[in-house]
Amino acid sequence: MLIGVPREIKAQENRVGLTPASVHELTHHGHQVLVETKAGDNIGFSDADYKAVGAKIAKTAADVFAKADMIVKVKEPQPSETKMLREGQILFTYLHLAPDPKQTKGLVKSKCVAIAYETVTGPGGKGLPLLAPMSEVAGRMSIQAGAHCLEKQQGGSGMLLGGVPGVAAAKVVILGGGVAGTNAARMAMGLEAHVTVLDINIHQLYALDLQFGPMLNTIYATRHAIEEHVMDADLVVGAVLVPGASAPRLVTRQMVKGMKKGSVLVDISIDQGGCFETSKATTHAKPTYVVDEVVHYCVANMPGAVARTSTMALTNATLPFAVALANKGYRKALADDENLRNGLNVHHGRITYKAVADALGYDYTPPEEALGL
Repeated sequence: MLIGVPREIKAQENRVGLTPASVHELTHHGHQVLVETKAGDNIGFSDADYKAVGAKIAKTAADVFAKADMIVKVKEPQPSETKMLREGQILFTYLHLAPDPKQTKGLVKSKCVAIAYETVTGPGGKGLPLLAPMSEVAGRMSIQAGAHCLEKQQGGSGMLLGGVPGVAAAKVVILGGGVAGTNAARMAMGLEAHVTVLDINIHQLYALDLQFGPMLNTIYATRHAIEEHVMDADLVVGAVLVPGASAPRLVTRQMVKGMKKGSVLVDISIDQGGCFETSKATTHAKPTYVVDEVVHYCVANMPGAVARTSTMALTNATLPFAVALANKGYRKALADDENLRNGLNVHHGRITYKAVADALGYDYTPPEEALGL
């Protein structure tokens, strides 16, 4: 199979779909890899590095899309890239389709085979192994971003997250106790903030209590509890995930109005539409805005700020699936592996992930039916 790796063109996105080590693994299996020139330059992977492990270098993204059987990316295809996809071509990347009708329409029109990292499941259908590495990064980054936004020059209240002897530490509230929320909690506690995690999964709250003990306050996430803790917080991190679907809006505009002046909201869930009613996607170039004197940080590709670490963590997780798709072809790879099959979102013009179909009003085709299994 010929695998194509275009340079990412989303604003301030420096990650790359395959590292030279990943390319080496694919070429070892007898596949060809075509990498757009300078695709990895910004994180220290040169064209020469890719050539040394058997890749060929393409001058343009158009060359990559025109020749490749499978496109491996990081972020969802931008409109100019979606137009270059063709019928039957495999697209393996993050998609986050539920809050993005324009991208979905383009993928349906292209009749490509779109497999989303964020809906591939782990053993037994549990966990999201291709989302987890970026959730780990985003969770840890959310605290350093939030701490920076609390500084007076950034519009915050001027509070040091961990306080100092004789001065109270900040109150950090984390909505969601999954991978991102757990990593956010770990970082916030490391900085000696007062940390509360809210979740509707009592088993996850129990696991967090066992892991962190009395350093962490765990609360069952009723509407009343969310309102009470959010309005008393200095920093709120939204880390809520419904796989493949739009994030629920847990924090209302009225709650934001009731928050303390200079408090901060960091919305990790923004890729899925955001879990604050006042959220709108921002970029690394202009990461924040203010609503009702509350600073909002809603960067849609947070891990892109630490692109080298993120790329290596991501490709460690995606490579086995990319190898399977290349070795077997997508039909057999998806037939053999139910967890990979759960990643199929679009197949030859049909929506094959129910949460996306429900969110955007498309007819749903089960992936087994689309694949003729």
